[in-house]
Amino acid sequence: MADEEEISEIEELFYRGTDLHGEGDDDEAMRCFDKCLELDPCYDDAILGKAMIYLGREQFSEAIELAKRLVELKPDDILAYTNLSVFYQRAGMIPEAEEAGAKARMLDWKRQLAEKEDKED
Repeated sequence: MADEEEISEIEELFYRGTDLHGEGDDDEAMRCFDKCLELDPCYDDAILGKAMIYLGREQFSEAIELAKRLVELKPDDILAYTNLSVFYQRAGMIPEAEEAGAKARMLDWKRQLAEKEDKED
């Protein structure tokens, strides 16, 4: 786990990487995301940043592996499964995309039910 100074550095690197990606400098953005992950291997925003670059490069297997890592880190995250589904779909892996999409929908339904129960209490 990173301390406060490292967190600040990680966030700065992440935002720089995001800006660079937006400007089209994916190589330098990837270096920023890699530095984030050197400081904190579980920094999910940097993992997703790298996955998005790979997706843009049509390096689907790399994007999918990173998305799987996000699902492992955040097994109840709807967006993690949604991204995995999109990556599978872009790779032409439709059954896998449908399975990940179904998991995202199930998590969303559970979230909605929990919110409904909270309102009723």
